[in-house]
Amino acid sequence: MSGGVDSSVCAALLQKKGYDVFGMTMYFKLAYPSSGNAKTVADAKNVAKRLGIPHEVIDISRVLREKVIKDFCRQYLSGNTPNPCVRCNELIKFGVFFDQARAEGADYLSTGHYALLTRSARYGLALKKAKDLKKDQSYFLYRLPQDVLSRLIFPLGNYTKGQVRKLAFDFRLPVADKPDSQEICFLPQSDYREFLKKYAHAKVDPGRVIDARGNVLGEHQGAAFYTIGQRGGLGIALGHPAYVTRIDYRRNTITLGAQEAACSREFLIKDICGPVVPLKKKIALKVKIRYNHKEMPAELTAAGKKIKAVFTIPQFAVTPGQSAVFYDKDTVVGGGIIEKVFYSHDEKNV
Repeated sequence: MSGGVDSSVCAALLQKKGYDVFGMTMYFKLAYPSSGNAKTVADAKNVAKRLGIPHEVIDISRVLREKVIKDFCRQYLSGNTPNPCVRCNELIKFGVFFDQARAEGADYLSTGHYALLTRSARYGLALKKAKDLKKDQSYFLYRLPQDVLSRLIFPLGNYTKGQVRKLAFDFRLPVADKPDSQEICFLPQSDYREFLKKYAHAKVDPGRVIDARGNVLGEHQGAAFYTIGQRGGLGIALGHPAYVTRIDYRRNTITLGAQEAACSREFLIKDICGPVVPLKKKIALKVKIRYNHKEMPAELTAAGKKIKAVFTIPQFAVTPGQSAVFYDKDTVVGGGIIEKVFYSHDEKNV
C-alpha cells in the first residue's frame, strides 16, 4: 500500500472479493532534504484503518540505497539514463519486500499496478497490457520471473483510471481525491541533477558541447546532467532546434544535432530476461524503448549473451540505460537494458 488511490482501491477490491487482506507499506528516509515518504505511509495507515485491516510498515532505506540509488547515480555519472522504477520492482518491491510479505504469512502479493497476467502454451505465465493503455505499467514489470508472477494479483488490470477513481469514492477511501504522482519516489520535484550533487556528492565537471564535426558550440554543466534527445536546458542558441545526439562521458563532451541525428534503428541489449530467451533464431516482435514510447516493430537476433535489435523505422532517442521491452501483440515476452546504440551514418555507438 503506497498511500495512493490505486493501491488503496486494490486493497478494497480484494477485501470485497473475500480475501483475508493485510496491508504493508515500504518506508524510507534518506540523508537528503525532503527525501522520504512519511506522508505516503500516513495515508496508507488511514486507508487501512478505514478498511479495518492490519497494517505494517517495512523500512527499506538501506536496501533502497544499496540496490537502487547507488546504481541510479553510477549510471548517470557514466553517461547512461537509468530507469530506477524497473530496478526497484525487480529487486525491492517484488524482491525483498515480496519475501517479507511471504514471511508474514501472505499467499499472494497484490499491488495497484495497471497490468494483467495471462497464461499460454508458448510463454507460460506472462504479463499482459492493462485495459487502460494510457496507464498500462507492464513495461516496468518485465523483469519479474515466473515464480514471482505466480504469486501476484493485479486487480486493476481490467479497470480504467477513471473507474478506479470512482471506486475510491464509492469505497469512501480517505485518499479518493489524492492526485496521482509521476515522480520517482526518492527524487523530490524529480530533480535528479540536484540529487546527484547533494546526495551523491558527485563531482560533475563542465565540458565542451560540440556538433557532429567536432566544432565547439559552447560549454555544458556536466555530462551526467543530460540525456539523449534532450532539447531544453542546453543554454546554447543555434538559430534552429538542436538535440543531444551523443554523450561521451570519457571525453566529457555533449554532441548536438538535428532531430533526425538523434534517431537510430540498431542497438544492443544486455541483461536479457523473459520467456523468449535464449533466442534460437531471428524473431520479429514489437519493442518499447521507454515508458512513454509506442512500441514499434523490430527484428531481434542473438549476439552472444546479448540481443541485437533493429527497428523497421528509425526511432527517436534510443537511450543507453533505459529498458527495451519486447511485446508479442499485448503480451510482454522479454526485455533488457539498452547498452549501445548504432547510427547508420557513422557506425559509432553511444
